[in-house]
Amino acid sequence: MAIPPPTGGKGKGRKLTQRVKNTKLKESSRRWLERHINDPYVQRSHLEGYRSRAVYKLLEIDEKHNILKGARRIIDLGAAPGGWSQIAARVTESDNDNIRVAAIDFLEMDAIPGVNFIQMDFLDDEAPAKLLEAIGGAPDLVLSDMAAPTTGHQRTDHLRTMHLCEVAAHFAIEVLREGGHFLAKTFQGGAERELLNLLKHNFTKVVHVKPGASRQESVEMFLLAKGFKGRKAVKTEEE
Repeated sequence: MAIPPPTGGKGKGRKLTQRVKNTKLKESSRRWLERHINDPYVQRSHLEGYRSRAVYKLLEIDEKHNILKGARRIIDLGAAPGGWSQIAARVTESDNDNIRVAAIDFLEMDAIPGVNFIQMDFLDDEAPAKLLEAIGGAPDLVLSDMAAPTTGHQRTDHLRTMHLCEVAAHFAIEVLREGGHFLAKTFQGGAERELLNLLKHNFTKVVHVKPGASRQESVEMFLLAKGFKGRKAVKTEEE
């Protein structure tokens, strides 16, 4: 699915192999910053007017799995700085007169036309109801790029992010229209059998995806569940 970039691109990207000369930075911080500014996806996002390199993860996943086509309403969890919300607004043709995208994050996010943004923690008990109210109907797609702040301990980071993924999955099952899709960030590391079983029971297809835009050294992956079977499947499981 070809999705044109948003307006407001800067018209030029950073030059490759740009070096950081700030001597006050720690060496590890300097290397990270240098890698970031020379990242071709970062440069491309500046050229095309997107807020983050993460948009290309979503676009690459969509190119292979076709989850954006036909979506009329989308909910974006962990939305800041707003790259996925930009895509969602364009796909749904959402505008401020007819909002079709709801987004949430505990971080601030600059306004995006056609996106109803809620600044609060998704784990707040009031968050699900506020999202549904903000979008005005059942979504066709629930996106989650949520990740817990890293501790440096891979197992701990995995478990904390998996918890967010599980909460997002239960939310998606509660709100999606039949036939809808769910995409969420996760980390490699196991401890997700129950979540996979839940999704396989409620969706027709469940796969792990690692798009090319994800850095090779990253343990980040995405869990994609396609074709929500509807609330009948949920009731059957509970019975």
